[in-house]
Amino acid sequence: MENKKILVINGHKHYWYSEGKLNKTLFDEIVKVLSPSNEIKTTIIEEGYNVEDEIQKYLWADLVIFQTPVNWFSIPWLFKKYIDEIYQLKIFYQGSEDYGRGGLLLGKKYMLSLTWNSPKNVFGKTGGFFDGRSVDDVFIAMHKLHEFCGMEKMETFSVHDVVKNPKVDEYIKELHEHLDKFILKS
Repeated sequence: MENKKILVINGHKHYWYSEGKLNKTLFDEIVKVLSPSNEIKTTIIEEGYNVEDEIQKYLWADLVIFQTPVNWFSIPWLFKKYIDEIYQLKIFYQGSEDYGRGGLLLGKKYMLSLTWNSPKNVFGKTGGFFDGRSVDDVFIAMHKLHEFCGMEKMETFSVHDVVKNPKVDEYIKELHEHLDKFILKS
């Protein structure tokens, strides 16, 4: 188990109906679990950021973990704004004869850690709301964005039914197992 340089990003955007407590709890757990054996840098988008500093964090990192709620089946608007400002031509990607293969962040990995109000059983269900799609299918834009930049996808972590039926202790246990299996023991 080699020491990794890991950037952990909190993509939450505060709303009166969504304070981000679970997202912050999971973000803090990721940092706590991974810190003893890895170098960690963090960004909490809502607290502000410096574009050049963020670019340097990505160039430094071996792995980027995005902890974010799912708002309307995607990332919060403030997180999208962050991506639009940070992911720059000639730093993250360049043109290529083979479209989508000009990524400059080769050798780097990313992992999504998502909180959904959607129940888990609606994913992959034929005839269901997501038309049989998995969590990763629904989040194809984020996966293609990072593939475009040359990054390699790690197994997505996802918790569900977080508003109507929150099981925070269970989520934390599952997160620990996920980090252990896919990061600490990899």
